[in-house]
Amino acid sequence: MNSVPKQVSTRFDVRVIPRTSRDEFGGVRGSALVVRVTAPPVGGAANEALVKMLSDTLEVPASDLAIISGHHSRNKTLRVVGLSAAQLKQRLREAGAL
Repeated sequence: MNSVPKQVSTRFDVRVIPRTSRDEFGGVRGSALVVRVTAPPVGGAANEALVKMLSDTLEVPASDLAIISGHHSRNKTLRVVGLSAAQLKQRLREAGAL
């Protein structure tokens, strides 16, 4: 019987700050990655900007990122498919986000 290996996924916390002057990472606050986006928190624009920014930074398709909680909050939990926790941290370090 052929078994399909489970794909690695990692959950992580993010604190989003919308309506800033530029899109940028702001380090870590508690256990959450701080992400500043220029988009307003209206109509999902800030969530879309967050996913795009993380997709570009982590070099993964946007479809591999999902907001699993906090859709209407600044505090969110995301899941990225295809990266282990170590790979996630390494890519964020390389991008200067950590």
